[in-house]
Amino acid sequence: MAVSRKPAAASKTAAYVHGSQEISEQASTFSSFITLSKWGSLAIAAVLLALTIAFQPGGSIIGGLFAGIVLTAVGVLALKSKKSH
Repeated sequence: MAVSRKPAAASKTAAYVHGSQEISEQASTFSSFITLSKWGSLAIAAVLLALTIAFQPGGSIIGGLFAGIVLTAVGVLALKSKKSH
């Protein structure tokens, strides 16, 4: 006669209560990921715009730098964290 045994993982999952785990580290990691993603995207977009304008036929490096700086300034204003009450 075969004896049925529950795996060790089954007893651990039975003791788990949904919503009882501490998530402060996960929330902090997610917040850091979102912040890095938005500022990194702005930096990449500004560099790509500056290089595209600077190296296109008839383009200028000064014009590219100006466009990159303007995009960075507008992006900083749009992406900065909003103050919560």
